[in-house]
Amino acid sequence: MLDIKLIRTNPDMVKQAMRNRGADMDAIIDELLQIDVQRRDVMARAEGMKAKQNDITKQIPRLKKEGADIVSVMDEMKQLSANIKLADAEVSALNEKQNRILMQIPNINHESVPIGKDDSENVEVRRWGTPREFDFEPQPHWDIGAQLDILDPQTAAKVTGARFHFYKKAGAKLERAIMNFFLDTHTANGYTEVRPPFIVNRASMTGTGQLPKFEEDAFKLDGLDYFLVPTAEVPVTNMYRDQILNGAALPLCYCAYTACFRAEAGSAGKDTRGLIRQHEFSKVELVKFTKPEQGYEELEKLTNNAEELLIKLGLPYRVMALCTGDTGFSSAKTYDLEVWLPSYNRYVEISSCSCYSDFQARRANIKYKNDIKDKAQYVYTLNGSGLAVGRTMAAVIENYQNPDGSVTIPEVLRPYMGGTIIARDGTVQ
Repeated sequence: MLDIKLIRTNPDMVKQAMRNRGADMDAIIDELLQIDVQRRDVMARAEGMKAKQNDITKQIPRLKKEGADIVSVMDEMKQLSANIKLADAEVSALNEKQNRILMQIPNINHESVPIGKDDSENVEVRRWGTPREFDFEPQPHWDIGAQLDILDPQTAAKVTGARFHFYKKAGAKLERAIMNFFLDTHTANGYTEVRPPFIVNRASMTGTGQLPKFEEDAFKLDGLDYFLVPTAEVPVTNMYRDQILNGAALPLCYCAYTACFRAEAGSAGKDTRGLIRQHEFSKVELVKFTKPEQGYEELEKLTNNAEELLIKLGLPYRVMALCTGDTGFSSAKTYDLEVWLPSYNRYVEISSCSCYSDFQARRANIKYKNDIKDKAQYVYTLNGSGLAVGRTMAAVIENYQNPDGSVTIPEVLRPYMGGTIIARDGTVQ
């Protein structure tokens, strides 16, 4: 959520920032400012009445002592009290209306973010590795998975529905190996591992920006105001909702595995085969809480931590700086990591690493103090996929496939798998 003071003092800058995102929000911002003027006027009127009420309250003992008739004074107090109550109710209603509008306005992009209308104007920052040149016709991971009997979407469709998977034999072991490799690497790099709940409440989803705007993408539990997590970002960030952190301890760095659940509303017909776009998938997430001056330096470190996994796996990838028109609602700056997938003959997103400035912290009320006497300030929050397990699995299967249909296990995963190859019978050997 943006600071209303920023919008009040720099409305033209905020409007231009929204246009850079491809959103014309001039009318919404003007409405917000009108409400803000009205709200502050009512607040000033209410404070004036309360000051007068306090003054009269102090005078009543003296008037009584002097034997003055205070009936008219008490009538005035009664009327003041009623008017104050009405004004406070009006302020409360205007606050709620103002916050409702603020919740609709996305974050302002950092000045370093390239201006562009959509993903076609994202900017490549760097790339690592060279896509493999096959001396045979490579197969997509869904066909390899079926032949090895390690991926089974058909049974999952019977049990649950489309865009779910059974992982079997070496497939189940490979998913677990990738997840453990990710967690072990991140904890070795100084992240604290947590295992959060896979169900969160509305306040948590609102705190990180999934609600109210993206409720149609969420899985809501019927009859309850609970949601299945779309990413570990939500529960881990909300660990510190409504808290003041010790500035000396920042940055705080966490990693967490969760299953992730997404309705994928509006994605009909996209990536219907394989592991790229599932309703349920596994992911290891990186989350940071920093001081404002640390935020963008820590974003670079977080992105490098995610890249390290791809380098160790030997998977070619590139880093893209998202332009203003492709940056997510809550993000101030985002890098996407895209891994090479032979079946797509292109790079495919496998991680988004973002700095949210104080946008989420304002919504979730997460602050810090350097000293107990200091005024509390909002932290910066960051997160990134480190990495999406299913997409990593797809990339490993495709990039390490062999002519006979087997899959070589990347060297870094062999201690977790107990072998060097996924054989044609779906076992590890």
